[in-house]
Amino acid sequence: EDFLTLIFKAMMKDTLNSSHPVSSAVQSSEQIEEMFDTLSYIKGASLLLMLKHYLTKDVFQAGIEVYLHNHNYGTAQSDDLWDSMNEITNGTLDVKKMMKTWIVHKGFPLVTVVRKGKVISVQQEKFLYRVEPENWTSDASYLWHIPLTYITNRCNFTHCINAYLLDQKSGM
Repeated sequence: EDFLTLIFKAMMKDTLNSSHPVSSAVQSSEQIEEMFDTLSYIKGASLLLMLKHYLTKDVFQAGIEVYLHNHNYGTAQSDDLWDSMNEITNGTLDVKKMMKTWIVHKGFPLVTVVRKGKVISVQQEKFLYRVEPENWTSDASYLWHIPLTYITNRCNFTHCINAYLLDQKSGM
């Protein structure tokens, strides 16, 4: 419950146009310190939970083990974690490409789902709670790779979870 409260507080900060990405290039140690705020930590944890749910617990755990083994007593960059996950998925999913969309964009997407008969369509756009005119920038180019999971009435709730990766503005 406490973690959910933290997530919602971080999401509220992330809805503002004055927010910042989880990861960005830095030029000085002061910029590094500015990056490590609660938004970065909580959003980062949320993204790892999203990835764990999408890949499944066992695949995610195996990717973490590969990452820790490959970088034992060494240095690492964020791409190294995604590369380790790619190793485990054997090229079935480009984890690096998917996760880059989440860590280099500030904010998060609003996903709209519309059902017309048996056809389901989904669309994404950047969500902004409040636009601050002094900090406004156009975010029309923002595109996330959003892992969506769903069940149908043909499944029982424990054995039939379907996955769809929304990597375009809209899809079916």
